[in-house]
Amino acid sequence: MPGVCVNPTVGVAIVSYNTCALLRDCLASLQRCTLALHTVVVDNASRDGSAAMVRGAFPAVTLIEPGANLGFAGATNLALRHLLAEPHATRPEVLILLNPDTIVHAGAFEQLVAFLADHPRVALVAPRLLNPDGSLQDGAFRFPTLLMTVLDLFPPGEVLPGRLYRSWWHGRYPQERGDAPFAIDHPLGACMAVRRTVLDEVGLLDDGFFMYAEEVEWCWRMRRAGWAIWQQPAARVTHIGGAATRQFRGRMLVALWHSRMRYLRRAHPAGIVRLHAAALALGMLRATLLAWRAYRAGEITRDELRARLWAFGMAGRG
Repeated sequence: MPGVCVNPTVGVAIVSYNTCALLRDCLASLQRCTLALHTVVVDNASRDGSAAMVRGAFPAVTLIEPGANLGFAGATNLALRHLLAEPHATRPEVLILLNPDTIVHAGAFEQLVAFLADHPRVALVAPRLLNPDGSLQDGAFRFPTLLMTVLDLFPPGEVLPGRLYRSWWHGRYPQERGDAPFAIDHPLGACMAVRRTVLDEVGLLDDGFFMYAEEVEWCWRMRRAGWAIWQQPAARVTHIGGAATRQFRGRMLVALWHSRMRYLRRAHPAGIVRLHAAALALGMLRATLLAWRAYRAGEITRDELRARLWAFGMAGRG
């Protein structure tokens, strides 16, 4: 089929930050893949021995150590550029972006590559994501809307009706409860397979995103260029979730909202962006008042209050 041969070389880009044990399990799960893989791990200055583990346990894996934390997009681009610089005969036709806190089930990569081969207008395909207990993890989303921003800031079940949670209005796809492949706006970025030729047209990730929303903006560029994006439920990947980002909760909240606003400024007119910014300011005000209430009730310490107030104040600036 156009763009992907029957047995292509597949490049795998993994960004690691203090996830040594999870990264070991992730790399071990790739050994079940029957495709020719060239795996690149970029270690974002981990302090837990991740780099030494890769060198010792997985000598076939290419390890890149930039010496600093480049963020997800910057480090992923470093891995992709390394893979794309391969000689023409061995250059990967499919590139898979994979989180280190994943376990790739047998046959998953084969299913993703086959889907791209059979669907020449699909730029990117993602697998069905599972929680560690085997339950379904939401992995397919619509592009952010104002209602979705409001629902994130004023959570269903707390402020707004609980039935809105995980609904179409909250950006979810009801098709994710079935087994048939379906078109989506963008996946959760834990595992994404993209055809190399698409990168020639839309470019790499925008490394102005340190963390979060980089896959949203990337998929938005692909969709704007006329490509389709799908989920293939036959490919299954277990995703632990949050292993790196939970290490800095306040900083990651700030990064989340700054990244979302960066995407919105790129994808929407100024008037719509102002409405999102107003909702964000109100949401952070609500979070600030709740933090003070928790402090006065003795539920959090003064240090925790300070940390929350800093994070809410910074996030509210968008």
